Amino acid sequence: YFPNEGPVGKRIKFGDSASSAPWIMIVGVVADVRRAGLESPAIPEFYTSYMQSPMSRLTLVVRTKSDPAKLGPLVREAIWSVDKDQPVYSIKTMDTQLREMTAQRRLNTLLFGIFAALALVLAGVGVYGVMSHSLAQRTHEIGVRMALGAQAGDILKMVFGHGARLALTGVFLGLVGALMLTRLMSGLLYGVGTTDPTSFLAASLLLTGLVLLACYIPARRATKVDPMVALRYE
Repeated sequence: YFPNEGPVGKRIKFGDSASSAPWIMIVGVVADVRRAGLESPAIPEFYTSYMQSPMSRLTLVVRTKSDPAKLGPLVREAIWSVDKDQPVYSIKTMDTQLREMTAQRRLNTLLFGIFAALALVLAGVGVYGVMSHSLAQRTHEIGVRMALGAQAGDILKMVFGHGARLALTGVFLGLVGALMLTRLMSGLLYGVGTTDPTSFLAASLLLTGLVLLACYIPARRATKVDPMVALRYE
C-alpha cells in the first residue's frame, strides 16, 4: 500500500471497483497492535471514528503520567458526567492486563525454569560423582606422578582438562538438542528469537562453569594425596 510515499491524505475504498462503499481518507498511521494476544502476530487493521461505526461495547484506553491504579474513580466520574446510566466495568491497568494475558505462559516458563534448575543440580552432582570415582580409580597413577615430581598445579591441570572435555562435549550435544527443539519454545518468548545467540552463550557458560566447579573439589582432594599412601593404594 502506497510504496515509497506517505499514506496520510490518500483515499481508499474497501471492496472491488464496483463497490458502493464510500471513499475514506487516511488521517494517520498507528503502530502494530496485537489484539489477539502477545503470541499472535499483528494483522493489518484500520480504525474509523466511533461516530461512523458505533458499537454496543467500547473499550476505553486512558494514558496518564500519574499512578494509573488511582485513575479508575476519575474515569468513572468522567463517563457518568456524560451519561450516568452508562455501565463502567473491568477497569484495570495495562500491567494487570498484561499479567492476566501472560499468566499461563509465565506459569509454563516458571515450570521450565524449575526443571532446568533441577537438571543443572543433577548435572553438577553427576559430574562430581564421575570425577570423584575417576580420581579414586587413578589414585595410584596420581601417586606415581607426584612421586616423579608432578606438582599440585599439574594435577589440577590434568583434572580440569578432563572436566573441560566433559563440559565441551555436553555443551555441544546440548546446543544441538536445543536448536532442534527451538520451535517448542517459540510460544514462550516475546521479543527474543528462539536462536538468540546471547541466550545460547549464557547457557553454555553456565553449564561449563558448573562442570568446572564440580571438578574443583575432587581436584583439590587429589592434590593432597600422600604419594607414599597412593603408591600402596590398590
